[in-house]
Amino acid sequence: MEYFLGGAMTPHTLAGIRASNQLGEVQAALHPGPGAARLLFPINDNVLNTADPHRLAALHRDLPLVYIGNQYDRDRQFDRYFAPAAAEVDHLVAGKWTTTDRWPHVHFIGRIPFPEVDRLYRRSLATVLLAPDRTAARGQFTQRIFEAVLAGCLPITPSELRSADKVVPEELIITDAADVRHVLDKLAALSGGTGHADLIGRCLRHLEIFRLSTQLETLNDLLYHSTAPHGGWIAR
Repeated sequence: MEYFLGGAMTPHTLAGIRASNQLGEVQAALHPGPGAARLLFPINDNVLNTADPHRLAALHRDLPLVYIGNQYDRDRQFDRYFAPAAAEVDHLVAGKWTTTDRWPHVHFIGRIPFPEVDRLYRRSLATVLLAPDRTAARGQFTQRIFEAVLAGCLPITPSELRSADKVVPEELIITDAADVRHVLDKLAALSGGTGHADLIGRCLRHLEIFRLSTQLETLNDLLYHSTAPHGGWIAR
């Protein structure tokens, strides 16, 4: 969990804040619902500052495609984006997937320990970000994008994830499985070179929006507005 440590806020802190009534409703989404405030998942400033795209690009990556995460409400997205590409390239899927009969060609390996997450991303060229409809519509990006990018695994992102262009470079945004395969082919051609390092570097810069120091400023602002005599806080 080193990606999130530092300062005063971790995912556990965020969970406690969201579960309390101190700030009203808080959502980790770029476009929170009506009456909700925005407080994104944070990434440690130092981890972001010290990530080296050239070193990450130089890693040997024998796996073109990976997905790490659970099945919950992602079947439609998996069918549309990941499964067709998985029929054509080497891949692995890690996480809790309990109903997999419809994808006999997909290699599911079950849950893996957290230290294995980084190792698996570091041998993988790309992942596909999959989000349930309800969170995609609000532009919610979880710590999975940090884990992937900080390991140099490039996040191919469906355009249905709202404001995807604020979180990943344009050439990684896709609309269907054919796009996924096209992007994978382009990434394979770039792999290990300066173009690969440049793209990883741009992915890292896109994570600035999640920087811990920025989230602390947001939290302080929310606390001020929730306790100030004039009352109330403004959704962002």
